[in-house]
Amino acid sequence: MDENINVNKQKMTKPKFPTFKGKPLIEIPEFIPHINFLKGEFGKAFIKEYKGRVKTDYKGNTYLNILRYEDGIVKGSNPFAVVLANQILKEENLRTATQADLEKTLRIGWNLRETHEDTGLVLRSGEDDYFRNTPIAKDLGSQLKTRGIKFSPKNPIMIPLTGFDLINSYDDYGLTFRLREDAEIISSPQLAHKNNNKTFNETNDKGLPIFNKDGNRNLYTRDSGLSRLCLTGGFVLYSDSEKLDSSSNRGRVVAVSAKGTSPEKLKTDLMDKIYFEYQAQLKKLNTRKAEAEKAAIKIMDRKC
Repeated sequence: MDENINVNKQKMTKPKFPTFKGKPLIEIPEFIPHINFLKGEFGKAFIKEYKGRVKTDYKGNTYLNILRYEDGIVKGSNPFAVVLANQILKEENLRTATQADLEKTLRIGWNLRETHEDTGLVLRSGEDDYFRNTPIAKDLGSQLKTRGIKFSPKNPIMIPLTGFDLINSYDDYGLTFRLREDAEIISSPQLAHKNNNKTFNETNDKGLPIFNKDGNRNLYTRDSGLSRLCLTGGFVLYSDSEKLDSSSNRGRVVAVSAKGTSPEKLKTDLMDKIYFEYQAQLKKLNTRKAEAEKAAIKIMDRKC
């Protein structure tokens, strides 16, 4: 009984933000996730909630106070801010975009030339490097090893920022990343340093480069440690900076809506579509059968 009451209360709860408006992410008319920057009334409501969370949950952390609402859009981006943004957007049945999502938008012609988007973290090593983010690299490396996942400079691991929760810590940033149970952990040899400055045009289904010596896009990647993965200017893929706090006026947080497109709903809708098409075809066949039988009876009557 109590469970039902709680469920009903959740259904009656109104969303915090105005309706999210985006661009089609895929070309299937029946099931279209949408993607867009955080802008308009939605962006304004988001930034109010975001700043409130930074103040109350993260002690006003400087490295999170880099997002702002300006010229009708939310500007700024770094991995910390995107992870917190994802935590907030999840409550509205949204999420931040992965590199694979952004690659799809490029294929359908969305212009990202003047922007910068953070999409993941890349770990090559974490124990013997002396970068500012070394405590985070060590912590993340330990979490991966606990799950039995191996990584090395020759075989880096890439994790979309949607796979983390943000927690307070005592390192230089005052923040660190906690792997979620549902985190996607992607083996990414493409991001090894031997591929630094290689060119490509296309990417695989994870958003990672398929190298082509005649490509017009570039990959920049480092040889060790932890780095952020980001798309710049719509073409350049960077995985070479150990700085996790920097942001710029070109930074953007991109949200994706996949409401109504869960695997269960897709399966149900597809089965319904197959059933109705089957019924329509069956009706036509039964009509033709009845007409054929009627014609046959007429012919037989004439012979008699």
